This record gives sequence, structure tokens and C-alpha cells, in this order.
Amino acid sequence: AARLCSGVGGEAEAAGGAGAMLRHLARKLRASGPVTVAEYMREALTNPGQGYYTRRGGVGESGDFITSPEISQVFGELIGIWYISEWMAMGKPSTFQLVELGPGRGTLTEDILRVFKQLSSVLSKCDVSVHLVEVSPKLSEIQAVMLTGGKAQPSPEDESAYMKGISKTGIPIFWYRDIQDVPAGYSFYLAHEFFDALPIHKFQRTEKGWHEVLVDIDPEVPDQLRFVLSPSRTPATQNFIQPEETRDHVEVCPEAGVIVQRLASRIEKDGGAALVADYGHDGTKTDTFRGFRNHKLHDVLSAPGTADLTADVDFSYLRKMAQGKTATLGPIKQREFLKNMGIDLRLQVLLQNSGDTATREQLLHSYDMLMNPEKMGDCFNFFALLPHHRLVHPDKKDKPESKSPLPPVAGFNELLLK
Repeated sequence: AARLCSGVGGEAEAAGGAGAMLRHLARKLRASGPVTVAEYMREALTNPGQGYYTRRGGVGESGDFITSPEISQVFGELIGIWYISEWMAMGKPSTFQLVELGPGRGTLTEDILRVFKQLSSVLSKCDVSVHLVEVSPKLSEIQAVMLTGGKAQPSPEDESAYMKGISKTGIPIFWYRDIQDVPAGYSFYLAHEFFDALPIHKFQRTEKGWHEVLVDIDPEVPDQLRFVLSPSRTPATQNFIQPEETRDHVEVCPEAGVIVQRLASRIEKDGGAALVADYGHDGTKTDTFRGFRNHKLHDVLSAPGTADLTADVDFSYLRKMAQGKTATLGPIKQREFLKNMGIDLRLQVLLQNSGDTATREQLLHSYDMLMNPEKMGDCFNFFALLPHHRLVHPDKKDKPESKSPLPPVAGFNELLLK
């Protein structure tokens, strides 16, 4: 793994404050020795003073990476339709909490709320509220401006939300630092490009068994970081490697496992569903840890705190962590999911309604970005957690003929347009 070592030079200082993060890490490594990749990611991304998300959070054209909602409003509209479709399939419960984990700039939530407004006659008897789980003070300010027009207020100390407001469409919105703080109740969860930024542990199989990959200072070059292998088994090696593992290099995200367990428990107890959209694989990939800066790949160990660090989500691990409390669907490729959701029909309507060539070109360009297998179409996947009764009638086993067929799950089944 040492071949992945990297230097930090003038570019880092130019990035503003990168040197401070590197000095902080170097002091830590000299004092206590190498750290896990998970601890390195946590420091680089969420350190209160110098972390990438706490300081910058570069989503969008001017940032370090672009997400699907930033490319096309159609993406968010189809997600909004997915939630309404599932709410209807589950019998139109009287309350509906939409809970988004890591909402970025709030673009996706805004697109979903626009759909809710357009279909307000369907939702008229339902008490809808939005709950955003966001740790970045900077991003929560951006979200508040986008969703409430800047009219959000800090909450009183004794409330679990740290901020609240009313959306431009009249729906109450609350902000929390942790999913545990979101009130219990019938909820639909959304995690779009959320799990890929959670800290991972990396493991390498050697002739002497599994070793954890750690981050250390290079003794030859004091301002460089490098990867090293743990001399012996670490607690993570013993806990996170499955006995049946066949790969030689494995990445595990325990935090993702904990969050999925919480989501599955909540859905089992209170109802609802969770939709996850992310880069990922089904337990087949090995080394996917990478950095992004100014829309280009960036060395993960160079200039910590100035780039987004990410690793592909292992959906087979998420499935395992649901522990059978919910049913799971997917992963299914983004282009299949959006096609099943009717993106082609939506595109045709928008093209017919757009008067000028520039708008039409933009629509076709964004459609290509979302659907092209070479772009986002194949590297993003959709995955869902649903109550078991949503897919299998509880008493179907006893009286198979007695129940009407369950409606198909939008996005995961081909929708037949009547």
C-alpha cells in the first residue's frame, strides 16, 4: 500500500488552511502513532476547525463535485413521486415525515417539495413535515436560504432540533445533528450521496492473515502522509471481516451499518421506507477510496481538509446490517430506476413545453448525464428498505387466493403506464 504515498506542497497552502490540517494530523501521528483510515477521514472531513465539510462543503458547479439534483430538476421530481407512490401503496397514513440525511445544498428537498405542492390535493389530508439531518453549519445555512427563503430560526435549547422554519410551500422543516434526534413516527428516509462520505476502515489480506491499512507520517519526508499496514490484527480486523470473505482488499463502513440498523428498526416499529442512492457495488469491489477537488480526482493523502473523500457503498453490507428487520430491494442501476420512474415521458413533456433551443439542449444534456452508462447511469445505484408486509401479505401463506395483489414498488419494477 505504500506506493500510494503522496506529497503536500505549495498547492496545499494555496488551498487555504490545508497546512493547518496537515500540521494538526502530523502532531497527532507523532504523538500516538498511525491512525485508521476511518479516523483520518473523520478528521479531514468533519474536524470542527479545518474539516472539509465544516469549512467548505463544495457541492455544485463552483465546488468540488456535482450531484444528480444539481444537474436536473427531473431527478428530484421523480424521487418525490417515488415517496408519494409508496405512501399511497401503504394506505395513505395520516402523517408523513420526510427525513433526509446529509441534504447538501437542499436542492433535492426543494425539488421534492415542489412535487408535493403540485400533488397537494392527494396529500391534503396528510400532515407532512421535513426533517433534515445536517452536521455542517455552513450547509444548513445554505439549505435554510433555499428552502425557507432564509426565514429559519434557531430552536430553543430544550428541543431536539437546532433550527426550524416553514418551507416556501408552507411545510414545517426541522434541522438535527443526529438521526437519533429525529422524532419517532411514520417516516420516509432519503440518503442521496450520504453513505459514500462516511469513514471507512480498509483491510489487506497478507500471507499472515488480515491487516488493517493505517495512515502515518512518512519518516523520510516529515510533511508527507503515507499508508502503512498494522503490524498485528486490530480490533476492527477481528470485528469487521466476514469469515467467508474472498477478496484480498476490503473496505468496511461501520457507521453506515449503525445507521442502517437504526433506519431498519424505525421502519419496523413505525412504518415508512428508506431510499438510498449512491455510488456502490454489491460486495464485489476492493479499493474505491478516492478524493475529489475541483471536479477532478485528488490524492486522498494530499492536502487533507481541502478535498472531498469518498468510498463506494457496499450494498451487500447494508443488506446484512438491516438484519432482516425490513425487506431490502436493489441495488438497481440509476438509469434503470429512473427509466422505471418514467424519466423518458417526463423529458418529452419538458421538451414539448420548452420554447428555446438552449433550454432543450440543457434538458438533453442533463438527461444524458443522469442516464448514460459511461456517466452517472451505471455508477449510481438505488437501494430501498421497506416493511416486509409491503412485499408479502402477512397471511398470504395461509390463504394465497384471498388477497388482492400488492402494488409494485415504483422504480424497482417496470411501471406500466395506463
